[in-house]
Amino acid sequence: MPNWQFVIIMMICVIVWALAFPFIKIGLRDLSFVNLTIMRFFVVCVILLTILLLKSELFSKLHKQDIIPIFILGFFGVIVYHLGLNYGEQFISPGAASLIIATIPVYIVVLAAVFLNEKISRIKLLGIILALGGVLIISIWGTEDTSIEIKYISAALAVLVAAIMGALYTIAGKKLLERYNGLSLTVYAILLGSIGLIPFVLLSNFGLISFISKPLLDEVAAMSTNGWIAIIFLGIFSTVIGYIIWYVALEMKTASEISIYLYAIPVISTIVSYFFFDDKITWLFALGGILVIVGLIIVNMKTKHNNKKID
Repeated sequence: MPNWQFVIIMMICVIVWALAFPFIKIGLRDLSFVNLTIMRFFVVCVILLTILLLKSELFSKLHKQDIIPIFILGFFGVIVYHLGLNYGEQFISPGAASLIIATIPVYIVVLAAVFLNEKISRIKLLGIILALGGVLIISIWGTEDTSIEIKYISAALAVLVAAIMGALYTIAGKKLLERYNGLSLTVYAILLGSIGLIPFVLLSNFGLISFISKPLLDEVAAMSTNGWIAIIFLGIFSTVIGYIIWYVALEMKTASEISIYLYAIPVISTIVSYFFFDDKITWLFALGGILVIVGLIIVNMKTKHNNKKID
């Protein structure tokens, strides 16, 4: 593939991932954070099951002994990840959420040091401190209002938990990648992990979680055109197409070579958030964002990972 074509497909990937954060915000106008997660993965699962049935030769064979580990991996690394992200975006801007999620490589480095005995060099440590300092600034002083709002901080913490879940997904999935290619593991993790949403569907429909979510069918029946566009975009473009492009790119180049494109995601999300939702960009938010991106660049200068999770 010519280099210009590679750049184009990577920009498509970056754009659909960056737009996921504003579209989550749009979807949350019609759906609770629980029901938004359910509807997004309903669309995703239908598409992935179809691909799996029609293009089975692209996938590694699923081993029986790996079903439960992959379910756990998918439920926490994919479903809990999105529940945390969707909850957080009820109260924080898409730009803030994208910057916090962008710190996943930082937590991968820390978790790899804890669980895989990988050493953290001084330059990595500097990058980690800068990125986490940026997240702290965004989480506490990222809004126009200088007062500390509990809802804002709890939302930022929920997105932070989502980012840590994304990092755990990468570290925990490392052994499974010895038996599965990246695309297979991602598809199996999403499909099996989505089974964990069934209790949420039942609880939502029977009104047993009314304190956090209205009945799924009631919300779906009342969805606006914009809500449906958001769900379809998140399912088809941000999830299915985004991940397929990512793994096609990984077959051509290493993750460290293409990671530079990912730095554009929070920038695009923040700009779109500013124009779509009138989310103000304060100087402290800008400072936090710069620290996050500089920290990520420093961490990735010395770090190579074959898997990286984005919304």
